[in-house]
Amino acid sequence: MEGLRIAALLAATITTGMVAGVYAIWANTIMPGLGRTDDRTFVGAFQAMDRAILNPVFIGLGFLGSLVLTLVAGLLHLGEDPLPWIAAAFVLYLLTVIITISANVPRNDALRAAGDPDTIDVAAARAAFDEARWRRFNLARTGLNTVAFGLLAWALFLAGKAAA
Repeated sequence: MEGLRIAALLAATITTGMVAGVYAIWANTIMPGLGRTDDRTFVGAFQAMDRAILNPVFIGLGFLGSLVLTLVAGLLHLGEDPLPWIAAAFVLYLLTVIITISANVPRNDALRAAGDPDTIDVAAARAAFDEARWRRFNLARTGLNTVAFGLLAWALFLAGKAAA
């Protein structure tokens, strides 16, 4: 049973860290880079990346998998020292899911639905997307998810210490 507890917590920690990295890459490179492009390039590139990220590996294993793995790790550590850290990480990660679904995804969907950049008013589509708002929410989820990763790393340390 100890091996399963550690494995679940390790998997939750790794996937949470991976998703934090995805958010950080968007915050530190992708959006600043796209922000320096013309409207057609911005719309076309964002649409292409949005389509690419909607895949079973990222959505299933990373984005949703991290939440499920953190929940499982918490349930497997009921009454143990790592539990409060796992629970706090779960809440923070859940907040990133809520932010993503309520703030970022609707903007992504609207930009995707705007149509082919060769046939639409790309300036209007980009303005309606509201890059500044998308970036603010992405920074929030980046920070929350990074802290969740740190909390899970600490919980993993405590679990390993208890197992030793």
